Amino acid sequence: ALPICTGVGDAYMRSLLRSQFRLALGMTALLMLTVGLLPYLFAHVAWLRHAHVIGLPLPWVLLGAGCYPVLLLIAWRYIHVAERNERDFHDLVGRTEP
Repeated sequence: ALPICTGVGDAYMRSLLRSQFRLALGMTALLMLTVGLLPYLFAHVAWLRHAHVIGLPLPWVLLGAGCYPVLLLIAWRYIHVAERNERDFHDLVGRTEP
């Protein structure tokens, strides 16, 4: 049984929620800086817009194939860190039980 009804339990829960929220904001910022900047770069850097890779326009290659590994890596990292946060919370709460 988790001591959530106590002041200490509330503090632990708020701490977990804050850490998960910070993680979500950090991963969102990382996503915006990687995938989110591509359209801006294509619009403002002419050589990127006109470059070709294996006969295909570079923007199509990056948006069509390059984004997925980045998305998977960010998702994997998010899950890994979120589970670690929850394990740490569980271990902390488990130590406080009578």
